[in-house]
Amino acid sequence: MEQRIVEFIRTLRAAGVRISLAESADAMRAAEQIGVHDRAAFREALRTTLIKEHTDFKEFDHFFPVFFDTGAPPMFDMEQELTPDQQQMLRDALQSLMGNMEALKQLLDQMMRGQQFDQDQMDQMGQRAGLPKASDMRQEGYMQRMMQRAAGMQQLRELMQQLQEMLEAMGMSPEAVQEVMEMMEGNADALSEQLSKYVGASIAKNMAEEPPEEKPDLMNTPFQYLGSEDVDTLRDEVKRLAARLRSRASLRQKRAKTGKPDPKSTIRNNLRYGGIPLELKFKDRHLKPRLVLICDISTSMRYCAEFMLTLIYELQDQVSKARSFIFIDDMREISDYFRLQQPAQAIQTVLDNNPPGSYNTDLGSSLQTFFDDTLDALDSRTTIIILGDGRNNYRDPRIDLATDLQRRARRLIWFNPEPQGEWGSGDSDMHRYAPASDGVFQVRNMAQLVDAIDRIMTDR
Repeated sequence: MEQRIVEFIRTLRAAGVRISLAESADAMRAAEQIGVHDRAAFREALRTTLIKEHTDFKEFDHFFPVFFDTGAPPMFDMEQELTPDQQQMLRDALQSLMGNMEALKQLLDQMMRGQQFDQDQMDQMGQRAGLPKASDMRQEGYMQRMMQRAAGMQQLRELMQQLQEMLEAMGMSPEAVQEVMEMMEGNADALSEQLSKYVGASIAKNMAEEPPEEKPDLMNTPFQYLGSEDVDTLRDEVKRLAARLRSRASLRQKRAKTGKPDPKSTIRNNLRYGGIPLELKFKDRHLKPRLVLICDISTSMRYCAEFMLTLIYELQDQVSKARSFIFIDDMREISDYFRLQQPAQAIQTVLDNNPPGSYNTDLGSSLQTFFDDTLDALDSRTTIIILGDGRNNYRDPRIDLATDLQRRARRLIWFNPEPQGEWGSGDSDMHRYAPASDGVFQVRNMAQLVDAIDRIMTDR
C-alpha cells in the first residue's frame, strides 16, 4: 500500500499539484494510523494531508479511485443461471451466429462464464492500443476507445443484438430472452468498466514515471510576456508570496546593545548556560511604514500594478497606513475599495471600472490633481511609491511637483519595469524623475517586484 500511495503522490505532482516531502510523510503516517478498511476515512486522510488548494480537489478526486478503487465489477456465470434447455438453445444460437467470427469466440465464451480479462490479456490489448505511450489524462477517452476496439467490444454488442433476435425466432420465451440479455449486457458493461479502469491506471502510472515537466519560470518572466494562464497562476501564488514576506517581517527586529530587552533572543542565546540569562539581548523595534501608492494602470503596466497592490494589501498588518491612487490620464483615489472588499476583489473592481482606452498616460497632469485634491495624504513618515515607466507621451512631466513630493514625504521611491538604459528614450522622462526620487527599483517581473516590496517593508 505504501508503494501505491507513493505512485499516487507522484501522479498528483505530475498533474500539477504541489506536494512537499513533509506533506507526503504526513499522508503516510495518516494512512498507517487510519488504515484502508474504512475507505471514506482513508480518502479524507489523504485529501487533508496532500491537498492545500481547492483548485486541486479535481485532480485528487479523479486519481483517487484510479489507485484505490480496485474492486472488480461483478459478472454473471450464465451457465449457472440458465436451465439446461436454455443453455442448449443459447449454445445452438451462438454456434449459428459465430460462422467465421472466431476472433470473438474467446471473448464471448469468457463473457458467458462471467470471467474478467486477466492481466496478460489486458497488457496485450494495451500494447495493441498504444497505451504504453500515453502519459496525459487528456488521452484517456481516446485510449478507452482503442482498448474497446482491441477487445472487440463493438462487434460483441452487435452479436448480442443478433443473438436476441435468433433466440426469439427459436422460440425461447420472452422472459427467458430478457433474462439472458440482461445478464449479457451486465457482463459486457463489467468488461468495459474493467478496460476503462485499466486505461486510467496505466496512464496514471505512466505519468508518475515520466520525468517532471520543467515548468516555465513565471517569477522571472517579464510581465509583458505573461499569457492569461500565466497571470492566473501568479494570482494563485500571491498569497503564498505575501506569507513569505510576512515571515520575513518578523526578522525586522534589529539587535541592539541597549534598549528594549528581547526575551526570545535572550533565551535562545543562553541555552548553553542551561537557560540562565547570563547574557541579555536587546532589540530596536522597526516602525511600520506609512505608504502612498501611485500606480500607472495603462495597458503596459496593469499586471504589475495589480500584483503590487495585491501584495501590499495582503500585508496590511505590516503597514501603518496605506492610501492608493491610480492614473492613466488623471489621478483617482482607490483606497475605499480596499476598506470594503478583499484585496483581490477590490483590485478586480478597480481594473473593471478603469479600463485602458484611447487616452494616453499623463503623469504630469495626474500629479497636479494629486496636489489639488489629496495633499493631506503626505507627512514626514510617508513613503511614496510611484509605479510607472515614466513615459508621458511628450506632455509636461511636472518634475517640479515630483520634487515637491519628495520634499514633503519621508522618501519617494520609483518602481519602473524599464532598465536604466531606456530612460530618456522616446517619450520617457524617467531620466528626469530619477534625480527627484530617493531610489528606483526595476520591477520587470514578479521576482523583482517581490524583492522591491520586501526592501521597502524592511527599510532597506
